[in-house]
Amino acid sequence: MERGLFWLPLLIIFFWLAWQGSQEFQKVEAYRIWAEQFDRAKYDIYAVLGQKDNTITWGKPTSKGPIQVQTFSLLDVRDIQLVVNNEVVNLAAPPQKGRSIALKFNFAESANSVLVPFTEIPLATEWGKFLQGKLQK
Repeated sequence: MERGLFWLPLLIIFFWLAWQGSQEFQKVEAYRIWAEQFDRAKYDIYAVLGQKDNTITWGKPTSKGPIQVQTFSLLDVRDIQLVVNNEVVNLAAPPQKGRSIALKFNFAESANSVLVPFTEIPLATEWGKFLQGKLQK
């Protein structure tokens, strides 16, 4: 009986982990199908991002596909900034660590901006440099 009481929590944890893995796999598969329409795309736990020509589309990943999807044109963007810990940092010399990481798209015609969250600074920096290059063309 003691062994059964010891193994029961482990069995519950195992099934919970298997369920979590299944949920994450479904998210990745839904992203893979969604990303096929783009020239360049990224997936992480905070956001999915796709770029096709001058159009940027982003949203929140779920197991049924991205939700809260927003689309805008790079032609409307004035500049792109890397934001780490709620402070704008230089794309050429980003910090090594940060808790909240995002690319901020500032629009030319309005005071509005869009923040696309990232999990890693190097990934955000790579995307920021790539999209800055697209802006300058």
